[in-house]
Amino acid sequence: MKILFISDVYFPRINGVSTSIRTFVGQLQELGHEVHLIAPDYGVQTEDEHWIRRIPARTIYFDPEDRLMKYGAALDKLMELRAENYDLIHIHTPFVAHYLGLKLGRLLDVPCVETYHTFFEDYLHHYLPWIPKAMAKGLARMVSRQQCNAVQAIVAPSRPMLDVLRQYGINSTAEVIPTGLQPHSFADADGAAFRTKYGIAQGRPVALFVGRVAFEKNIAFLVRMLTHLRQQQPDALLVIAGEGPAEDSLHAMSKQLGLQDNIQFIGYLDREKELNACYRAADVFVFSSKTETQGLVLLEAMAQGTPVVALAELGTKSILIEGEGASIAPEDEQVFAEKVRCLFSDEVKRKRLGESARQYAAKRWTSRTQAERMLQFYEQLISA
Repeated sequence: MKILFISDVYFPRINGVSTSIRTFVGQLQELGHEVHLIAPDYGVQTEDEHWIRRIPARTIYFDPEDRLMKYGAALDKLMELRAENYDLIHIHTPFVAHYLGLKLGRLLDVPCVETYHTFFEDYLHHYLPWIPKAMAKGLARMVSRQQCNAVQAIVAPSRPMLDVLRQYGINSTAEVIPTGLQPHSFADADGAAFRTKYGIAQGRPVALFVGRVAFEKNIAFLVRMLTHLRQQQPDALLVIAGEGPAEDSLHAMSKQLGLQDNIQFIGYLDREKELNACYRAADVFVFSSKTETQGLVLLEAMAQGTPVVALAELGTKSILIEGEGASIAPEDEQVFAEKVRCLFSDEVKRKRLGESARQYAAKRWTSRTQAERMLQFYEQLISA
């Protein structure tokens, strides 16, 4: 099978969509299928460019990390794309990629499927702050409904996300297919060396957040939670691995609350070389986002045997099971802090929960299993 992915984001832009694309492409290629990707040109060469068509792109003034592909420049490649004889187009984002995918689907006469990676209802008002929140939510729902009903099929990363889409009035054929973990997520890593590199004492209790440092990730909740945790565990450290538009706000907040000695921002990490060691270096992985369509970082932490304390909201509900590597907390900073403290103080419980996390991730969340499910879905669409 020959498949064309189209996305408004891909590495070197680091986020969940980029990770999902790379994961599925790697597995589909291993299973003997050919996958190409249309993505923005960031002006930075990456290692796997041979299967990617980079499209000239503009910067976005309110979102400097991202780029907006030039629609016309992409259509200029129509003759090249027609010669590839694709079987299917898979769209991954709702901006230029969505409309380009629909156009190419018609011109190449192949079905289009789209993955709904992002819960825009709770994201949009952060990036369009001049629009009232209620209006932004309504706009996100309307656009999502129009776009999802325009393609032949939808992939949702979790059942709760698909339930939301059905509530919007989306009636396209749909399947729940989450992103699985690549084999390297289970590879051994040296957490002690990671601590040494970043100046973290070996015995210091560490809670870790990994992800884009954006307002919709609700990281401010974790910072406020830390004020309660520090009362019982004065040397507790919250490590935030990632970058994004909420960094300045979180730095200011930590200073206001007097938490500078209890928070460490370490930026983005190389997924192949450092991320596993970062997970392994932590005693507990903490997560409070309420807008995840899946929550892949939870599984990555579990794969390294790091127990999780998290809210179970939207997509994370489909991942988190109490006692299966996770302790589920309510959106209450004091209760959340107490759950983290209990794992800090009870090494036996922490290790037992960490081992169950590793087993749970290995048993249910491998990338090969999810890629095989995606292929079956593709075959159904093509035959239909």
